[in-house]
Amino acid sequence: MPLMEHLRELRTRVLISVVALVPGVILGWIFYDELAAFLAAPMCDIEVSGDVGGGCGPLVITGLLGPFNLQVKVALAAGVFIASPVWLYQLWAFVTPGLHGNERRWTVGFLATGLPLFFAGAAVCYWILPRATALLLGFTPEDVGTIVDFNEFLSIVMRLMLVFGLAFEVPVFIVMLNLVGVLPASRLVGWWRQILLGVFLFSAVATPTGDPFTMTALALPLCILIVLAYIVCRINDRRRGSRDIDYADLGDDEASPLDTTRHDDIT
Repeated sequence: MPLMEHLRELRTRVLISVVALVPGVILGWIFYDELAAFLAAPMCDIEVSGDVGGGCGPLVITGLLGPFNLQVKVALAAGVFIASPVWLYQLWAFVTPGLHGNERRWTVGFLATGLPLFFAGAAVCYWILPRATALLLGFTPEDVGTIVDFNEFLSIVMRLMLVFGLAFEVPVFIVMLNLVGVLPASRLVGWWRQILLGVFLFSAVATPTGDPFTMTALALPLCILIVLAYIVCRINDRRRGSRDIDYADLGDDEASPLDTTRHDDIT
C-alpha cells in the first residue's frame, strides 16, 4: 500500500485500540478501591526507619487533586490491561497485510501465546515489586522518615508492568520472523553476544527504578524466553528442511539458492 494508506490504517488501528479501553476504564473506576489496594500491597508490609507514612507503609497521597488523579490512573491502568487482547490483535493485524494468506493464519497462535506471555510479564513485575521497593527504601538513612507519593509509585508500577509485559512478547516476534523465513535459527546463534548485550541494555533503560535487581529480574526471564524461541526456530527450520541460508555471506555475483519447501498461498 502507499504510505498514506498505511497511515490511515494505523490511525484506524489506534482508534479501535483506544475505544477498546473504555470498558476497562469503566470497570477500573467502579472497582477502584480493590485495585488501589492490590497495587499498594507491595508497599504495605515494608518497614523503614523513621516511617512517617500513612496506613500502608510509607505511601501517602499529596495535593488536593491527588486522590482524583490517582483514581484516573488506576482506571486507565485497568483499561490497558483489560483491553490487551484487542490492542495486541490490532498490532498483529497491522503487520499481517505484508504476509501471505497462509501466514495470516498464525493470528490465533500469536494471540494464544502473546496474551499469556504479556500477563506473565506483568505478574513477574508484580512479584518482584516488594523486593525492589524494599531494596530502594533500604538506602534511607537511619532516623530519617520516608514518604512515597502514591501517584508517583503507581506511575512506576504501571510503566514497569507494561514494560515487562511487552518485553515478554519479544520471543513471539522472533518466532514469527522465523516462520516467514526472515530470521533463521543460525542467525540467532551468530548474534548471541549482541542479543545478550541488547537485552541487558534494554532492561537497564526500560526499568524506571534504575536498580540492578529490577534490571536483572527483567533480563534473565527475557534471556530464557529468547532461548526457548531459538529452540522453536531450530525445530521449525528442521521441519521444513531449511538450509539456514545466510545471504550476507553470499558474494555479489553469486546466485542465492532457492527454498522450494515453502509454497505461498495466492488465494
